[in-house]
Formats: sequence, structure tokens, C-alpha cells
Amino acid sequence: MSSTLTRPAPPGDAVRDAAAPRRRTRIFALPEARWAAAALVLFLIALPLYLAGAPTWTWGSLFTLTYVAGGWEPGWAGLQALREKTLDVDLLMVVAALGAAAIGQVLDGALLIVIFATSGALEAIATARTADSVRGLLDLAPTTATRLAEDGNEETVPTARLGVGDTVLVRPGERIGADGRVLDGASEVDQATITGEPLPVAKQEGDEVFAGTLNGTGALRVTVERDPSDSVIARIVAMVEEASETKAPTQLFIEKVEQRYSLGMVAATLALFVLPLAFGADLRTTLLRAMTFMIVASPCAVVLATMPPLLSAIANAGRHGVLVKSAVVMERLGQVDAVALDKTGTLTEGTPRVTEVRPLAGSGLTEDELLRTAAAAEHPSEHPLARAIVDAARARTLDIPLVENFGSTPGAGVTATVEGRAVAIGSPARLLDDHPAHRALAVAAGLEEAGRTAVLVTLDGTPVGMLGIADRLREEAAVTVAALGELTGTTPVLVTGDNPRAATRLAEEVGITDVRAGLLPQDKVRAVRELEQAGRKVLVVGDGVNDAPALAAAHTAVAMGRAGSDLALETADAVVVRDELATIPAVVRLSRRARCLVVQNLVIAAVFITGLVVWDLVGALPLPLGVAGHEGSTVIVGLNGLRLLADTAWRRAHGEGVR
Repeated sequence: MSSTLTRPAPPGDAVRDAAAPRRRTRIFALPEARWAAAALVLFLIALPLYLAGAPTWTWGSLFTLTYVAGGWEPGWAGLQALREKTLDVDLLMVVAALGAAAIGQVLDGALLIVIFATSGALEAIATARTADSVRGLLDLAPTTATRLAEDGNEETVPTARLGVGDTVLVRPGERIGADGRVLDGASEVDQATITGEPLPVAKQEGDEVFAGTLNGTGALRVTVERDPSDSVIARIVAMVEEASETKAPTQLFIEKVEQRYSLGMVAATLALFVLPLAFGADLRTTLLRAMTFMIVASPCAVVLATMPPLLSAIANAGRHGVLVKSAVVMERLGQVDAVALDKTGTLTEGTPRVTEVRPLAGSGLTEDELLRTAAAAEHPSEHPLARAIVDAARARTLDIPLVENFGSTPGAGVTATVEGRAVAIGSPARLLDDHPAHRALAVAAGLEEAGRTAVLVTLDGTPVGMLGIADRLREEAAVTVAALGELTGTTPVLVTGDNPRAATRLAEEVGITDVRAGLLPQDKVRAVRELEQAGRKVLVVGDGVNDAPALAAAHTAVAMGRAGSDLALETADAVVVRDELATIPAVVRLSRRARCLVVQNLVIAAVFITGLVVWDLVGALPLPLGVAGHEGSTVIVGLNGLRLLADTAWRRAHGEGVR
């Protein structure tokens, strides 16, 4: 048994399981994106030729190709919608574009085609990214596991074939293939993908482990307790898929009135053409008036009323480190009225740091001497706590001596010889098993009460000092929590997989009163849905794979980008690329400003369209004046929306968001 447990894993397997490939659909792999790009390029080539008065065949052929490239997909989709007795505004825009071309307004029609082709491409990209996020999650779980037979022989089998009661061997550096319980062995397991805990957790006989988590330096024999299809990681996949399918994006104003507007526009156009003819009107004059109506009543200005403010806000936020994935997301950000925050990697930096160095009375050591000795013993180790201790010594510019006889025991700590003295570092409870009443335990209890991880240092078997290690709170955490509370009218909720004591301690520091700790991914989803059932539109901020289901279930989701998992980054609607927490309230305020401009633009567009339509119906609107009025309204709403491109718009939103 011992030889089996200590036998090294094949390098290829370890690499495969520890670093799952990232799957991401390329933008131009989508046909919608390719057609939209082709239409835009053709339009941009034809435009200067048209404006310069080049021969008609030059720009005419290019505009024709623009119509074909950008219009055939929405036109075909509109025809299919008609079969389902649904009138699609995209089809009307293709008809309006063709009508404009029929009466000589080729440029106007081509612009409509380009706008709607681009919109369709953005929707296709968003859908593909959702599918990518689910596939990325599936890559976390290993595809094979080492199953042990009753006679001790090993067999490599697909994880899907594992059954309850099977025993699997998990070597150092491998991902655990199934949910189960440790039968034999000891190790530290990085289960941040499931629980969000910032540090690896010591595992020994009787402890529970989860599929997809990463084993540390020890080897484990695990008995399978859940069918692979019912594992925690599988349930996360199911929740992400379900939330992605049922989460309906907020409809923009034009989409909310699409059917009524489309039916009214078609009926009015037909009436304006047929009725005058029935009373003996001239065919050409009637057709000209109907086509003029089609142009001035087309919702080109309405479309531009919504997109430029939102896209300008997206571009501005992107320049300042916040990637918002679509215009719909930017709109939704301004609607949130409740916030749920993860702890590790979100409110904290996600990296353990030494916060306390406490020599014990009678040890004769100073803080620097204690830290120097501990750093020397931990220097050969790759454990996150060891790196924190070494980094702390280097921050104090202490020289770190060489060590001899280094040894590491998973779940217990390290031993080494430093300058001729035996040093042991590890859990106070384990190192003081023979001294249950030692005064060092009181120091450890005080550190743990303050939310620290206590690490004991001994010299030649005598306790000499204690180190307190914690995940450091982000400097802007308290200010951000206050700003989000001001924006939504309610204090954010803390949802974390960390222990209640550490979570409560951190919540007190940042001003959060609603703390929900010790949560698995499904518990976080439940907490989000409770808020939504109370009528709230919830913004979830997280960074780990364990946050992905809650991110997918939320009204809007933001991921911290620097240390965020691939799944969290793909599932989230927006990503804070530079890990600046204070940008979250800023982008919410920017979204609200964009939504205000959308309303302004819709009013402007409605006034122009109504005025031009009434003129065409009551009087005799000249075609050039109708086109000028239509295009003029488009320019006005476009320029109004572009105001959010200015850096002053971000500075104003950021300043108000963190004051």
C-alpha cells in the first residue's frame, strides 16, 4: 500500500489534470460576425466614392454587396418569423432599406443594413460565450481516474465509469476525480474551485473531498460517495446551463415595442399606397409618398438612440479597466438594487500574508529573528503559507540562511535544520499535542479569534513564537461597500465559502451586516434567488469557479479579472480587469448615466419621426427634406450618446461612486 501511495504520477497526466485547456469561440468563427464585418467594410469603401461623385457603377455595386452581406441573414430570419405569424422589425428594416434604394436613397438603406447586421453579430457572440463558459467548467474535472481493485492493482478508467463505493488513488498534483471521503493518506487540497477558501485545506482519513479540486503534495486513497453525474462540479455545470438558458436579458425600448411598431408601420405604409390609388391618384406620386413615409418612419434614429450611449459607456469603462461584454449588460448594470459580494479574491486580495509576528515570552527572540528563522525553514516549501512567510521576511530585507534536512508532512508542517538548530513549523494543535495546556495555545486562540491562521514555530522542540497569517483586505473595500450601499439603498450581502468567524470579522471591517458564510456553490445560488424572489435585481461580484453558478443566476454579474478563474470570467457579464474594486460602483453610475441618455435620445427620435410622419401625411413632405430630417435626427442622437466617451464622464462617475 505504501508503495502505491508514494509512486509518482505520470507527468503527462499531472499536467493534463492541473492545467485544463481553455476553450473559447473565436469571434470570426461565427457567421453573423463575418457577414457583419463584410457589410461594414463594403459600406466604408463605398461611402467615400459616393460622396466624391464617382461613377455610379463603382459605389452602386459596393452598396449592392453591402445589402446582400448584411441583409440576407436578418431578412431570412424575418421571413422565417413570418411563418410563425411574428412580424420581425429586422425584416421591416430590410424592406425599408430596399424601399429607400428603390427611390434612390441607397446610402440611407445601406446604413440601416450595417446597423442591424452588427447588432445580430453581438447577440451571436454573447450566446457563444455562454456556451464556452459551460465547456470551460467541464474541463476542470479530470476525464480519467486511477481505480484500485481489491487486490491492490491499479486501473485507469474514465471518471464517468466510477461508482459509489469504488476506491481511487489520487497522486500529488492530480485533480480528484469524484466526490468522496479519504480512506488513507494525508495531503493539502486546494478546493477554492468549490468552496472559495483562500488556502489549501489539510485532508486526512475521514475527511470529505470534491471532484475537480487539486491535490497537493501528499497521496490519498478516496472512496467514492457520489455518482459522478451527481458530484458538486456536475451540479455546478447543471446550474450554469440552467441559469444561462432561463436568464432573459432586459429588452431595450425598441424591442419592447417591436411588434406594435412594426405592424403599425406596415399597415400605414400599405394604406398610404393603396387608398390614394383607389381614389385615382397618380401611381408615381403615391409610390413616392409611401416610400418617403417608409424612410421617415423607419426606426434608424431609435436604434441609434439606444446604442451610442451604451457603447460609449462600454468603451469608456474599458479604458479604465472594466470590460463590459455587451450593451445589454451595460443597461442592466444601472438597474441593480442589491449587491452580493464574495469574500476571497473580491473583498480581499486572495493571497495569504503574514500580519502578526509574535515571539513567545522567554524565547529570547525578536520579531525579525523569529521571522528570519521561520522563513529559512519554509524557503524550500511550495505551500502558500510558506510563500507568505518568505515574502514577509524579504519585505523586511532579512537575510534567509540555508537549511539542511528539510522535510514536509502534509497537513502538519515542515521541519528543517537552520544554523544547527532543529526548527519545526506548523499547526499549534498538532505541534502541541503533548502540551495541551501550553501558553502558546492561548496566543493561537487570540489570533484565530481575530480571523488569522495561527502558525507555531519551535526551536529544538521548544515553542518560541507564533505567526498570524491572513488574506489581506483590499484598501478600497470599505469605501466600495459604502458606495454600493448608497447606489442601491441597501448594504451589500457577503456570500462566502469561508468559515463564519473569518467572514464575520471581515464584514465588520467593511461595514457589512448581512453575512452568509460556509456556503457551497448551490448555497450561493440559493441566496441570490432569495433576494430576487424579494423583488431585487441582484449584482453578484466574485472571482472563483465556485462563484460561477451565482454569477450566472444573478441579474448582473461582475468578475475580478486578475485572479479570477476562466469560468468566472466567461460567466460574468463584466470583468474588472485591473482588480480595482472601486471601479464597480463607478461603472454602475456610468450605466445609469447611459440609460438617462437613452431616454433623452428616444424622446428626440420620437419627436423627429412623429413630426416628419405628420408632415408627410398632412402635407407634401419633399423627399430631400424628409431624408435630411431623418438623417439629422440620427446625427443628433448619435452625438448625444457619444458624450460618454469623454474621460470627464468616467471621472464624474468614479468620483461620485467612491465619495
